[in-house]
Amino acid sequence: MAMMDPFLAGFELRDVDADGIRIRAAIGGSGPPLLLLHGHPQTHATWHAVAPRLAERFSVVAMDLRGYGDSEKPGGGEGHAHYAKRAMAADAVAVMRRLGHGRFAVIGHDRGGRVAHRMALDHPGAVTRLAVFDIAPTATMYAHTDKAFATAYFWWFFLIQPEPLPERLIGADPEFFLRTHLEGQSKTPGVPRPELFAEYLRVYSDPATRHAICEDYRAAATIDLEHDAADADRRVEVPLLALWGAKGTVGRTYDVLATWREKATDVRGHAIACGHTLQEERPDLVLAALGDFLR
Repeated sequence: MAMMDPFLAGFELRDVDADGIRIRAAIGGSGPPLLLLHGHPQTHATWHAVAPRLAERFSVVAMDLRGYGDSEKPGGGEGHAHYAKRAMAADAVAVMRRLGHGRFAVIGHDRGGRVAHRMALDHPGAVTRLAVFDIAPTATMYAHTDKAFATAYFWWFFLIQPEPLPERLIGADPEFFLRTHLEGQSKTPGVPRPELFAEYLRVYSDPATRHAICEDYRAAATIDLEHDAADADRRVEVPLLALWGAKGTVGRTYDVLATWREKATDVRGHAIACGHTLQEERPDLVLAALGDFLR
């Protein structure tokens, strides 16, 4: 009997073998394939307000990144390689292929956007269109770090500290850390909804999740930058949509479209009147922008 997703109406939950890594995915709808990738500290449930609407036109797959949600949580590996965006992108491509989708559009928020960016470089034959939510490229953000950014995005520098410092400190009070983090990023009262916060806390309460999240950020500050440097002269060739929160740190700190035009050949996008979590704060505007882009 299929297990139905409690957050994404009409979606079926399935564990998918992504070349040896177990990935939890919510699957729904029919039409051209579309992959949704969440960020930190969310899970695929962050798409609850947009995935069912997108499923009216697309075959939608919303997956938990490795280490997050109910997906498998391997150790970090040498040099944090198991959480390189290259490895996480390979998971996503393997999931889509396992589900019969060789080519697909991908939408990524936050960490998911970084995975999607790497996917478009490593698997150009698989990605047809790419949308990234509330990020500038990782290498750009690290290269232009200043006091204001480091203060606002303190976890970029806290979570990368050697094991087990951040894991143990967060483990002392995961609910306080998670609530503070989410409330600081959202600029919309009531977001995340209480039932979503409870879901995020459920998985954040697992020490294996917290370690995986730290490994994700450690990889971003090390091996991911090495991969980005090796590909510094390459560009994403498919159409890229960048959306960001007008009230968030990324929009205040960067000319977001200019940063992506350094990395892709066909870039469009705009700000949305909200904070960091666009798909939860303003799903109506997100759906309108995606409708135009994916048409």
